[in-house]
Amino acid sequence: MRRAALLLALAAPAPLLADSNLPPAKLAYQQLPDPKQEAQAQALMQTLRCLVCQGQSIADSDAEMAGDMRALVRRRIAAGEKPAAIRDWLIARYGDYVTYDPPLGWATGPLWLTPLVLLLIGGWLARGAFKRGRRG
Repeated sequence: MRRAALLLALAAPAPLLADSNLPPAKLAYQQLPDPKQEAQAQALMQTLRCLVCQGQSIADSDAEMAGDMRALVRRRIAAGEKPAAIRDWLIARYGDYVTYDPPLGWATGPLWLTPLVLLLIGGWLARGAFKRGRRG
């Protein structure tokens, strides 16, 4: 029991050490000088999921990795790369999970089909409850 308490006490500050003490990447919090390019970068960053936070886009996240991804997006757009090509590169590197709208496939099929199945089951249960309510 003492060993478990010691391990817990040692692990407690671990989230504090998750981010490095390095300064943020250039362009992580700095907009591009060209408003058109910055608009493209912002639009793309809103569609990409922070791999650390998982519930936020990289545009909204304060995680260090999200800052690095924002800087990468801005650098590539400033270099003239198209947002679709950047998005494809990020998906190839991090997988479909980096995007909020994964393509329909064998691996992502349950993500797309589960809400429909649940709606059908709910409708079937509600129909049965209404039929019983009319009889009673």
